[in-house]
Amino acid sequence: MSGAEPRRDTKWWGWGDPETTASLPAAALEHLDGRIGLGAGPISALSDVQLPDPLPLPDRLLAACGSDAVTVGREDRIRHATGQSYPDLVRLRGGVLDEAPDAILVPPDGPAVVRILEACSDAAVAVVPYGGGTSVVGGVAPLRGAHERVVALDLCRLRRSSVDRRSLIASLGPGLRGPEAEALLRREGLTLGHFPQSFGFGTIGGFAATRSAGQASSGYGRFDELVSSVAMATPIGELRTLETPHSAAGPSLRELALGSEGTLGVLTELSVRVREAPEARRYEGWILPGFEEGADAVRNLAQSDLLPDVVRLSDASESEISRLLSGARGPRKLGADLYLRVRGRREGCVLIVGWEGERDAVARRRALGAAALRRAGGVSLGRAPGRAWERGRYVGPYIRDALLDVGVMAETLETSHTWARLMSLYTAVGSAIEASLAKQGTPPIVMCHLSHAYRDGASLYFTFIARQREGSELGQWRAVKVAASEAIVAAGGTITHHHAVGRDHAPYMRAELGDVGLEALRAVKEGLDPSGIMNPGKLLPTNG
Repeated sequence: MSGAEPRRDTKWWGWGDPETTASLPAAALEHLDGRIGLGAGPISALSDVQLPDPLPLPDRLLAACGSDAVTVGREDRIRHATGQSYPDLVRLRGGVLDEAPDAILVPPDGPAVVRILEACSDAAVAVVPYGGGTSVVGGVAPLRGAHERVVALDLCRLRRSSVDRRSLIASLGPGLRGPEAEALLRREGLTLGHFPQSFGFGTIGGFAATRSAGQASSGYGRFDELVSSVAMATPIGELRTLETPHSAAGPSLRELALGSEGTLGVLTELSVRVREAPEARRYEGWILPGFEEGADAVRNLAQSDLLPDVVRLSDASESEISRLLSGARGPRKLGADLYLRVRGRREGCVLIVGWEGERDAVARRRALGAAALRRAGGVSLGRAPGRAWERGRYVGPYIRDALLDVGVMAETLETSHTWARLMSLYTAVGSAIEASLAKQGTPPIVMCHLSHAYRDGASLYFTFIARQREGSELGQWRAVKVAASEAIVAAGGTITHHHAVGRDHAPYMRAELGDVGLEALRAVKEGLDPSGIMNPGKLLPTNG
């Protein structure tokens, strides 16, 4: 059982590339120490990590898989035991894993996945599909449910691709990482345009299974809007949809597969809509008087059909902390402050906007958008902030690792609502986070940005940091997560706009879907997965 080759080119204890780290500027450390207090967050050695012993797989499952598709290596089990949520990282750094897969299966193709799921169903072995392992909501936790054994199904070998240039459709294997898929498309002069913060390590299958939204989703669309057709292996066989631009033949089974998070089956093939690679890109920064004024400016852009492809409005707290973390000080900081004073601003909320496409179209759209922002009271900061954002657009998770190193909890959550209720949601969630952490004796810094804007509303993405409660880090996290989630539900927002449901958000799905909707989803699962082996404990609440 040594033929399988799951990827090992990322950190086992943190985010991404082992050679890439983020250093916190001295001014930022000083500021954080003064406001929330710093400590130390040691990391256990890989050899010291404790995990349960694996249970042997049934012979009939091994026969269906083939010996070259199975590994029970200790490091591979550790790497497939967690995603990238805050609790995952706390457990890894602490060196104790209560849950781990008994084995990792690495099938070579879609038909092998079908055989494996049928065998796992017959043998009552739980299956957790595994792509890039970037879930921040416990989506790949190796939960057994009612079953004695659990395996991780690593899809890294499912990488076949082809391009229909005339239809602008690409068939992409679910195991392809974001950069790999984009490189394949660029050879044809095309782009998918999907660039979430997990882009470097997330997979095509994971993007679809979680309804991912990229940082340029306002222009290119969310990932579920880009998918044309799917094939999904289930324990009772394969579900496949037609590759056609539209169908009125009943409810969309493609939509049922998208966002199913491995609870119904495993996505083995995807066709996606692609575009010509942009000739030009222009990213720039603006400053708005306040968060509410900035939100109104973005709403006007969206409702006037002037929305940029990238739009990200930071509140005052995030604007300040982002400047500190970027290391802006000395002459550069003084220059920025002078620039703002000359333009009548001393403070405000930073808005990053970006346009992509044909050169003349970018210039035209940018001119119209800039005029609208000026009418809304915006002041241009030029292209330097946009270029800085572009350079650092994927660095956030590395900064989280650096904060963990100094004993700071760094966590995110996101939601969305209509424009009429967005600011009340912003206030309610921010207040719930602050109150929960202050009650625990660890006052936080709470930040938020608005992104993924639509004509009728937008998403809010909260980041909060606080000193870790040593010895009770998970209890501290759980209390604030519950407080924030309950505030979202009470305000009528969605429990997740693009991070998916996983394990962490499953308790709130009844509020999201209602009783009838939840029972309908349960009925579908029972039909496609009668033994209940597919990703137990995710998406659907377990408490009735």
